[in-house]
Amino acid sequence: MSSKSERAVELFKEGYNCSQAVLGAYCEDVGIEMKTALMLASPFGGGIGRLREVCGAASAMFMIAGLKYGYVDPKDMKAKKEHYELVQRLVDRFKEENGSIICRELLGLDTVHDKPTPERRTEGYYKKRPCAEIVRSAAEIVDELLKI
Repeated sequence: MSSKSERAVELFKEGYNCSQAVLGAYCEDVGIEMKTALMLASPFGGGIGRLREVCGAASAMFMIAGLKYGYVDPKDMKAKKEHYELVQRLVDRFKEENGSIICRELLGLDTVHDKPTPERRTEGYYKKRPCAEIVRSAAEIVDELLKI
């Protein structure tokens, strides 16, 4: 287990959303300040604003890939293709480990658009939600595939 994955879990358990926790653990590695990482990732918790769509931890992996290996020239089709291939490898690895990249599927929820009010982080919350382990998984995938 990497220190980054442990840090990501710590951040999640401090109350940061899943996306903030993963991106926050790698902010120095990708050259952004912690405050910027937390603000950038803040909309992605709960599967994008508690809409239960793409998992925030997975979204953070993609942000890290972009910050580390992203392209900037919109006409560079080779760079785009290579970047999208990397993102697809991240998705495949995340699905292999967790079964889906969709928040509601990971949590076993029927709710598509959840109410925007976040749940209190209680002991019961952590027992019923696999989020801390999903955060750990995303960080380990970042270590494995992005070589950070």
